[in-house]
This record gives sequence, C-alpha cells and structure tokens, in this order.
Amino acid sequence: MNLLLLSNSSSDAGYLVHAMPDIRELIESLPQGARAVFVPYAGVTRNWDDYTALVASALADTGLDIQGLHRAQDPVAALEAAAVIIVGGGNTFNLLGQLRRQGLLEAVARRVREGAAYLGWSAGSNLTCPTICTTNDMPITDPQGFDALGLVSFQINPHYTNAHPPGHRGETRAQRLAEFCTLNPAMPVLGLPEGAALRVRGDNIALVGPHDAPLFLGTGEPRVFRPGPVEIPA
Repeated sequence: MNLLLLSNSSSDAGYLVHAMPDIRELIESLPQGARAVFVPYAGVTRNWDDYTALVASALADTGLDIQGLHRAQDPVAALEAAAVIIVGGGNTFNLLGQLRRQGLLEAVARRVREGAAYLGWSAGSNLTCPTICTTNDMPITDPQGFDALGLVSFQINPHYTNAHPPGHRGETRAQRLAEFCTLNPAMPVLGLPEGAALRVRGDNIALVGPHDAPLFLGTGEPRVFRPGPVEIPA
C-alpha cells in the first residue's frame, strides 16, 4: 500500500503547505492529470463543494485531476477509476457514517489495497485504523459501528498533545488514551503530533516530520519514536 497519513492540514504556512514535499513523493510515479477522488464527508459546518474546492486549490500544482466524491454519479466507479483517494479532516463519526450508509467503505479499502495512493489528514487518518475509537471528535452522529478501513493494524490519535492548560480540570490526552489502552490492552495507539505524518509503503512505516511520537500499549509507559522507520507491535 501507498499511504500518507497527516495529523493536520492547516499550518501557519497555509493549507497543506507543510505537507507538500511528502504529498509530491506520494504521487511521484503518477502521470500528469491522474484522477483523484476527494472524500469531503468529514465536513459538517464546511460545505462539501467548498471543501473540495479548497483541497483542489491547495493541490493544484500537483497536476492531479480532483473530483469530489459527493458529486460523482456513480461513487463506486469514481473510486475504481481513481489513482489517488484523498480523505479530509473534520468529524470522523460523520465521515465513517456517510461512507458506511453509502456502502463505500469496502470500495475504498479495496482500491487502496490494489495500489491506489491514499492521502488523509485528521479524520482521514483515523479512518485507516481498525476503528475510529481514538479520534478526538464528538460522536455527533451514529456511524452504525466504529469499525473503519483497517488499512493499518494500529490506532492513530491525530493532533496529539499532552498540554494541560492552567486551571483545566479535565483529563489530558495521555490519560484519555490510557483509558482506551486499559480496555484494549493489545491494540497499540500512536499519538501523531501536529506537523507529523506517517508514510506507509507496503509493510514499511516511517514517522515523517520534526516531532517524536508516543506509542501507547497496555498499561506500560509510552514508547517514544523519533522521525524515521517505526515498528508497531502486531
């Protein structure tokens, strides 16, 4: 498989600007004008047409021919014809629910396993996991199950930070992930900080970007990965 999983899309540099070198590497073998499908379903307060236009503008220099999946007359055929599947961030529950209700989860997973490149950020990165149970989002809609694409064998927590503002009495992110790991002791969870990404090439996984990333597993202390190749316990 050929995946680039970003923690975030926006930065001080602009929309997807910080990730452009890695995006270009993801699609470097594709011809000019290669077909790409953008899945905007994580957008809730953001209009899907506007979301698609934003992504198409940000990626205009890549030469990809980007179509919003919501505008396809035959979404399955659009996915089958796509050389790149792009899944944006927003609310992961809405993203998963829309894909499940339309019967598109299997089509996305199949195309990626067949070789279509996959670019996702935030909710789009969550979607590649076995479940969406380590998303940061509120469950604003019932996705009719938490099982996701299962393209990677571990969970991801995008936008990872363990910051604890003064006066805040709620749990830190590490505490929340510890709750998940207590009830799911065999499932690893990688905290993906802002500006970081995972690059998946077949069975090889690398942490991309300037930041370290903690791996939570069971009740032990998190293991910290530095940028470069990572090995996630099976």
